[in-house]
Amino acid sequence: MLKLALVLLAAVLAAGTSLQGHAQAWPSKPVRIVVPYTAGGPADVLVRGLGQKLSEKWGQQIVVENRPGANEIIAAEAVAKSAPDGYTFLLASDAVFTLNSSLYSKLPYDPVKDFTPVSRLVTANLMLVTRPDFPANSVKEFIAYARANPGKLSYGSVGAGGVNHLAMSWFNNLNGLQMEHVAYKGLVQALQDVITGRLDTMFAVIGGALPFLQSGKLKALAVSGRSRSSVAPSVPTFAEVGYANFDASFYFAVAAPAGTPREIIQKFAADAGQIVTSAEFRDKHLLTLGFEGVADTPEQFAAFLVNDRKLGAEKVKVSGAKLD
Repeated sequence: MLKLALVLLAAVLAAGTSLQGHAQAWPSKPVRIVVPYTAGGPADVLVRGLGQKLSEKWGQQIVVENRPGANEIIAAEAVAKSAPDGYTFLLASDAVFTLNSSLYSKLPYDPVKDFTPVSRLVTANLMLVTRPDFPANSVKEFIAYARANPGKLSYGSVGAGGVNHLAMSWFNNLNGLQMEHVAYKGLVQALQDVITGRLDTMFAVIGGALPFLQSGKLKALAVSGRSRSSVAPSVPTFAEVGYANFDASFYFAVAAPAGTPREIIQKFAADAGQIVTSAEFRDKHLLTLGFEGVADTPEQFAAFLVNDRKLGAEKVKVSGAKLD
């Protein structure tokens, strides 16, 4: 019996040593991060800045692969079908993890079964903007004016079912407003039409709206987020002006193919979280884009997704958006 016990103990210790060695050895070759966006955009800037820091920490190259298109589905499918060996990850928004399952009747990936949550890295905040001469200078005045003019105001987005559309649709639903939705192919074109008066308003990412705010061509009534943006400190948060339960933000998060070893998931999340919450990374890569570092653990991100999927499905239903 003693001999058998010693043999079993040796096997357990050997298995533990093997797992520890696996964690310490990773990564032993370049790590690929797939992003569903074109090069040069906010998320691409974020992931390349993160990749540079991870490369320095891990001693391995981080390869950023841009696979845009189909509301992030092309990139998501590619990662979902990749080997779960810890060398392929996906950086994407809530479109992949939350919204697409409600926007499309069928997807080539399962957002729950095909991915292992790694970390929600950052949230991206949106501003409610309008032209300088719009007859409202606060959110309360805006709501009162819109209620007095049902169906007469228009708002822009960068596409049906996108973050701008869903944010304004949800805002209208909560406040009993009726506005016409106008979809654009890009943010700049929509903002230009707000400036010229062809549109009345929209929710815009801070980085995109900032140059027009600074030049006086737009005014911002409120911004989502826990605190005011350091690049637009005069703009109050929705909570400050009495709308604490309204949020107009989205997020960028990392996931891996289902079955990726747990110790690798945890290491990626811990190291990436340390980077995105550092003052240096915040000042260089987050503030000007209107991002806030979150750095969820895998467990926190998984728990967040449970509630976010319920809320996302409700927002899509209210908007009436369908992409197929």
